[in-house]
Amino acid sequence: MVERAKRTANFRLVIVNGKAYMERYRKSFQSRDTFTLWGILQLLRKYPGKLPDLDMMFDCVDWPVVKSSDYRGSNAATPPALFRYCGDGDSLDVVFPDWSFWGWPEINLKPWASLLNDLKEGNKHTKWMEREPYAYWKGNPAVAETRQDLMKCHASETQDWNARVYAQDWIKESQQGYQQSNLANQCIHKYKIYIEGSAWSVSEKYILACDSVTLLVKPHYYDFFTRSLVPNQHYWPIKEDDKCRSIKFAVEWGNNHTEESQAMGKSASEFILEDLKMDYVYDYMFHLLNEYAKLLTFKPTIPGKAIELCAEAMACPAKGPEKKFMMESMVMSPADTSPCTMPPPYDPPSLHSILQRNGNSIKQVESWEKEYWDTKTKQP
Repeated sequence: MVERAKRTANFRLVIVNGKAYMERYRKSFQSRDTFTLWGILQLLRKYPGKLPDLDMMFDCVDWPVVKSSDYRGSNAATPPALFRYCGDGDSLDVVFPDWSFWGWPEINLKPWASLLNDLKEGNKHTKWMEREPYAYWKGNPAVAETRQDLMKCHASETQDWNARVYAQDWIKESQQGYQQSNLANQCIHKYKIYIEGSAWSVSEKYILACDSVTLLVKPHYYDFFTRSLVPNQHYWPIKEDDKCRSIKFAVEWGNNHTEESQAMGKSASEFILEDLKMDYVYDYMFHLLNEYAKLLTFKPTIPGKAIELCAEAMACPAKGPEKKFMMESMVMSPADTSPCTMPPPYDPPSLHSILQRNGNSIKQVESWEKEYWDTKTKQP
């Protein structure tokens, strides 16, 4: 169950008697592995002695690799347990909070707890009614065709799709100290676009926290919290195969329904600011790892090549933003309270009802959009 996930894993993490041990197989892109491990160490500091012994493999690449189609049928093998940052409807990878919750030093992105406060203050600077009445996106279009397609929606001399989309030049940004990519200063448009990259994107939580209406291009992937989002309550759905027209309609609808638009933007940011606090991120991690440990049919032991991890040993030799973010996100003392209580899982009828409700909400938007464009076509 564990060993078979080694093929793509970046590291193996074992917890024995409350201590963490790591065996590295391959370095991740940038500092993803470092800050993922750092986050798990902070969980151990927050709830000392409360995590069971466990043995897990972690893959820091974006896209899931454990395909459910490979493990169907009565004679199929048990799928390997592989942790990563996102999943999709065709995979069985175990979804875990991404590294950026503890900081992303390569682009000077603060730990989530600090950034949440910045985003709250940023939302106060420009009220929704005073914001630019357009849809905004800025990012790296090179990582996915769907983002390259989005770039066609930028306003031109002949056509305005109500979108203002820009390619992010990270080299130039780094030379300017990332001043233009400060997320707290980007909440100045009434609408913000979320679109996936090569898989899910860490940008989603920052976009949703902006008080702007999130125009969410139909996603294929999910992270650990996004399946709680409700269309027309937390975001406005955008067609993947007709982005520009879909965005133009969304913005025009929003500008003509300002009360509903403001409520949608506020609902999303309240969800992020309240339900995605770091305390709850840690509680999700705690319950996930506890439930995972229950599935192990062996007693975890420390691998021969593993090294013991501790927060001080990671933080002391770190330098620059990496050290700064570690110190910012360090859990300074054990929690005064126990982790939150997990509600029981949905039964099949309840889950079906939720999925049906979300699907109907998306269909409603699509019908409004069709009616809008049909009317435009019929105009002389």
